[in-house]
Amino acid sequence: MAEEHKTVPPWKVLESKYSYRDRWLTLRSDTVELPNGRVLSPFHVIEQPDWSTAIALTWDGNVVLVEEYRHGAAETVIELPSGIIEGPGEPVEHMKRELLEETGFASDEWHPLGSFFANAPRLNNRVHCFVALDARKVAEPKLEDSEVIVTHEVPFDRFLQELRDGSRTFHGFQVGTMWLLHTFARRTRDERLAAILS
Repeated sequence: MAEEHKTVPPWKVLESKYSYRDRWLTLRSDTVELPNGRVLSPFHVIEQPDWSTAIALTWDGNVVLVEEYRHGAAETVIELPSGIIEGPGEPVEHMKRELLEETGFASDEWHPLGSFFANAPRLNNRVHCFVALDARKVAEPKLEDSEVIVTHEVPFDRFLQELRDGSRTFHGFQVGTMWLLHTFARRTRDERLAAILS
């Protein structure tokens, strides 16, 4: 006999206060009542715009990566091109602009991979993930004053092996993007993505 599925009810918000807001994030402090009657105060939530990220693969089998210092981690990291979705428009259009501005690369073939919560306990935003196939360099990067970025092209099979053996450190949400790419590759059997299935 199948187990009966029970749904956990949402918390009841008794009060919300905002203590900080800027372009990047808003800090909200809630007083909440749990289904068991316990009250938590404060429970902090960071409101942020949605993010987008892309796995851009070139016609000759490289993945386009960006190198950037990340102050939160106090390390320089090499990662997938990503950005905050600001203003109206579809997430893929924001990601196309982000890829072009950060790296100078563009693609005529974009596929949505899916989306997921960035960090559901404390953040309210989602990450929208894409793969761009047959990407090519069409321009020089146009970086903002706050950006110091170096673009890398790495053979995709080597990049995958470095992820598998743990020699490459990655953002958690970008690892999730790679899992979505694996699902896409398995479903489509696109030969350009054969390395991810090997």
